[in-house]
Amino acid sequence: MSWKIVERRIGKAGNLKQRQKRQREWDKKYGDNWLIGYVIDGEFVSQEDALESIYYKSYELHFENNRADLEELIQTAKVLENPHAKATGGVDLQVPAIMSYLDRNNLELKGNEVVDIGTFGESSHKISVRLSPLTIKVVLNPKMTLEKFWQEKKCLAIWEEEE
Repeated sequence: MSWKIVERRIGKAGNLKQRQKRQREWDKKYGDNWLIGYVIDGEFVSQEDALESIYYKSYELHFENNRADLEELIQTAKVLENPHAKATGGVDLQVPAIMSYLDRNNLELKGNEVVDIGTFGESSHKISVRLSPLTIKVVLNPKMTLEKFWQEKKCLAIWEEEE
């Protein structure tokens, strides 16, 4: 038994209604044995697992290589927000990834400001853009941004019995 890729470049998740509609369509077409994920080193990895191995690791690598960004974030921010997720009902991945990094490294925000993470609308701070997934390099490929990887490499797989 193994995962078989049945759709590539499935696009953005969208808001809750859009996600639920697509999921119902996949349920009709594939039953309940489908999963969204990525092909990494020739193996299918669920999106949930890729949150750790790709999303979190990309921010971790960025902070390791850009200590000034980490320090500026810690000293400026009291709270982090994702204005795009807030405005569209989309999924927020960057704020949880950054907060997880801080937690795992026993760091905390010490500032007084709400800092947007991303480039949606008017960014609250310069650090907003530098920590956007549109700017962060993906851990697997420094020539590609995290956002580009996350959207363009996403695929749909079904669990298939081997004969």
